[in-house]
Formats: sequence, structure tokens, C-alpha cells
Amino acid sequence: MPWRVRVATHNPRRMSRSLAYSVFALTALFFACFFVWPIVQILKGGFLNADGKLTFDYVFAVLSDPVYLQGLRNSFFIGFDTTCLALLIGVPLAFISDRFNFPGKVALTSLVLVPMILPPFVGAIGMRQIFGQYGAFNALLWKLGILEHGSTVDWFAAGGFWGISVVQALSLYPIIYLNAVAALANVDPAMEEAAENLGCTGFRKFFRITMPLITPGLFAGATIVFIWSFTELGVPLIFDFARATPVQIFSGLKDIGGNPFPYALVAIMLVSTVAFYAIGKGLFGRKAYAMMAKATSTGGARNLPRIGAILCTLAFAAVTFIAVLPHIGVILVAFSKDWYASIVPHSLTLHNFRMALGHNLTVDAIGNSLKYASFSTVVDIILGIAIAYVIVRTRIPGRQVLDAMAMLPLAVPGLVIAFGYLAMSQEGRFFSFINPVENPTFLLIVAYSVRRLPFVVRSAAAGFQQTSETLEEAAQNLGCPPLKSTLKITIPLITANLIAGALLAFAFAMLEVSDSLILAQKQVFYPITKAIFELFQLLGDGRFIASALGVWAMAFLGVTIIAMGLLLGKKLGAIFRV
Repeated sequence: MPWRVRVATHNPRRMSRSLAYSVFALTALFFACFFVWPIVQILKGGFLNADGKLTFDYVFAVLSDPVYLQGLRNSFFIGFDTTCLALLIGVPLAFISDRFNFPGKVALTSLVLVPMILPPFVGAIGMRQIFGQYGAFNALLWKLGILEHGSTVDWFAAGGFWGISVVQALSLYPIIYLNAVAALANVDPAMEEAAENLGCTGFRKFFRITMPLITPGLFAGATIVFIWSFTELGVPLIFDFARATPVQIFSGLKDIGGNPFPYALVAIMLVSTVAFYAIGKGLFGRKAYAMMAKATSTGGARNLPRIGAILCTLAFAAVTFIAVLPHIGVILVAFSKDWYASIVPHSLTLHNFRMALGHNLTVDAIGNSLKYASFSTVVDIILGIAIAYVIVRTRIPGRQVLDAMAMLPLAVPGLVIAFGYLAMSQEGRFFSFINPVENPTFLLIVAYSVRRLPFVVRSAAAGFQQTSETLEEAAQNLGCPPLKSTLKITIPLITANLIAGALLAFAFAMLEVSDSLILAQKQVFYPITKAIFELFQLLGDGRFIASALGVWAMAFLGVTIIAMGLLLGKKLGAIFRV
């Protein structure tokens, strides 16, 4: 019979395995070229001498130089302080959100994501305007008579150190919040109830029972926050904070061809971030606690007395107000003609917004960012779906390696990857034909793709996990090849997840900082973030136009994050996990 011949020549399981191995091989090749090889070039530049022999002289020279050593120390403490501040903000808010009902909860918990709609280095412009020596806060104190008129206070003392930490913490604490909310939602209330029955209540119960249970989730968020803030380039540049390792690396790019010290600095930064991640993963990341199903006990948010509910509302509102201060500052700068030594701008105008869309720096930058982000998102969607399919739908050996490989860009700083691309494309190297000095388009698209691929992989994987395999198997039993059954049946069912991951990848690619500042070296190729940085340095109305461009970017990213929140809901925190 004809159908028997067809079944004999068509083996869906074998075809599925072949497809999975092909995806594995192509993904491995992509990561080998544009993730592993750049890192190898950095390590070679930092640990090999002119004769190609292993040496630690460059690293020891960097560690013995007081200027470089101070930069490393400052960067570490900026990362550490930012992470601690983000935890102090994010964890209490997550606990309140998960355990209690209070007036305005839906609106306030949605506003928690607002700080993410502005890159930290753009928010730094607003914070400097508000808390600078002749900024709005000092002007308010003069008005109230608390400070003598004309006298100033440097609210961000120590050369901007605390300013950098505060700005970054206010921008990044939503990552902690999202992970903490997801972790608290998985805690079995029966364990806390058992502790209460034994007399363990209040803060003791939280630190002895709840905190250990959510530690792996907090580690996932804290790792990203630390690495992000430890290697942040834009905010220290805006604060003129030169004694930070990212700024020292940026300043040394002009000597990348013959100076080994930038390589050594980047190598030290890479080793530091990987070591931090490995130690934290070993201490916290592998902890797992057996918990019974949540349906076995009475869980969920509970109502509070009126005073307690109002206090929860005030706590959320106060944190949200403080967190959006950078945004308020940027918006006011964007609307102002001049703002100096006054609480609010002296006069308002829309001229800056028109200039932001018509300045010779911004017109090309907007088009460039749209082009880079669009192409990189397409790459991420294709790779993300393929990788997620292999991870979730197959059982081939090494799929866990593929999963880990796809997540590694979250643990490796963008500054390191961008520097690696510069290193591997130097004249005389194998990849010299893509040197960004001439045209950075290809490398910027690849850099954006590599950096944001984990978001799409996590979103697609969540979709595959929520969708039953039975429909695919039924189609394959009727003769539909595995690839076609996935494209025709499963992909339409996980469209919401894919759109959410793609929106996040596109939005953050549009506002990527480190890759843009390092790889885009000619004005004609500047993306938006490089244009904002260059405008900020111009005399006259440069900072006003830069702020207006930042507001346009803020509006764009705000719409994107709202759309993501509607599509993914509480699952949004899973995207920010390594």
C-alpha cells in the first residue's frame, strides 16, 4: 500500500535530530566567530608578549599602577554599591507587592518598570541638572532659606562616585524587583506557615525562611546588575569620572594597535566578572529547596489594615517618584531654553525637540539605529527560535551547553565584547575586512544581536514549554516534516512570547551604549546613543538637544516595555536570568 512506503521513507524523529544537530553546529559557529574569538583576542593581547609567549607582565604592570588600580577599585565599588542599593529598593517592593493588597497596587506595580525606559547615561544628564552645585535642588534650598543664597552643596560628592551609583541603581532596580517577584511567587506558603506555628515571625521569618528560598532568584538579578554597573561606560563619561576602568579602556582605544595595557585592563575586567558570576553561582545559584504545591496551603496577597495599606502605597509611590527624577530632569532640560540656578527652567520651548529630529547629528543617527536594531532583531529571532527549539523540544546530548552558551552574553560585559571586535578586526588579522573604522555596520548589528539574543531565547523557550508537543507530533505522523510542523503549528501559538522577546531585543539595541560608543567612530555611522553623547559635549544648546533626543528615545522604549508587560505579565522577570 502507498502509505506504507511513505512511512518507511520518512522518519520524523530522525529528521528532528538532524535539524537539532544542524542548529547546534550553526549556533556554535556563530558564537565561535563573534563571541569566543573576540575574547580570545583580548586574552592574547593581555597575556602574550611580542614573541607570542605567555606573560603576566602587562597584568602585573596594570595592577601595580596606582591610576589603573584606583580605576578598578572605583569600578568594583560602583558595581557593588549599585547592586546593594538596587537590592535595598527592589526586594522590599517585591515583598510588599507579592504579599499585600493596597490602594493603587495595579498602577504602582506597573510603574516600577518606568526607570527602564531611559538608558542610565541619559538619566545622568537629568540628575546632574537637579543635584548639581547650581541645580534645582540647591535652588530649592535657597528658596526655603535652608542654604544661604549662592552657597552650594555637592550632593554627589567624591567626584561623582555616589552620583554614578545612585543613577545606575535607580535605573536597574527593576531587574532585581522582577526576579524577586518571580522567586516569591514560587515560595510555598506552607513553609512560612510552619515557621509561624513554631514562633518564627516577622523579620526573623523573612531572613531565616523566605530569604534563603528566594536567594537563587535574587542572584540571577544581582548578577546582571553588578556586571552592568561594573562595566558601565556612559554614566561615568557624563559625570566626568575618569578614574573608572571602563573610561580608562575607552580612553586607550586610540592605542589599541600597539599598547598592551588596554588589553590587560579588559582581560582583568573579563576575569573579574566571570569570577564573580562563578563564585555567586556556586554559593547561591545551585541551591534548590523541595516545596509542596502551593495549592496545599492558603497563599496569596492579603488585605492590610487601612494604615498599613496606605503605608504600602506611599512606599511604592515614593520610590517611583525618586526613580523617575532622572527622567523628570531630562524632560525639563529638553523643554528648556536655559536652566541655571533655578528650581525650574526660566523658559520653555519645543525648539529642542524639532532640532532633535533635524540636527545633522540626529537625523542619520535615528536612521542608523533603526537599521542596526532591525537587522539585529531579525538575527535574534531566527537564532532564538532555533536555539529554544533544540533546548526544549529535543533530547540531543549537549543541549544544556547550547542553553548556557546562549545565556553567556548576559554575563560578559558589552564593553568587553565591543573591545574584542576592535581587537580581532585590526589590520593584518583574519577579520580585518570588517574593521569598524571604515564601516561599523556589520559589527554593530552582530554586537547588538549577541548582546540581546538571551532575551529572545528565554521568551521563545517559555513559549515552547507552555505549548504541548502533541500537535507537532500529530502533524509529523501525517507526514509533515519537523521544521514545517514547527513553523506552521507551534510558532503561531507562541507569537506573543516571540513578539515580547523581539520588542525587548529591538528596544535595548536601539539604546545600546558601550557597543555604540566604541564601534561607531565616524559621524555618518553614529547610532542614537553615540549622537546623544556627542551632542552633550557640544557647547551652547548641545545638552538641550541631547536631552530632547533622549526624551524621544524614552517615549519609544516606554511603549515597548508596556507592550512587553501586557504580553508576558509576571513572566517578564524570567527574561533577565543567567
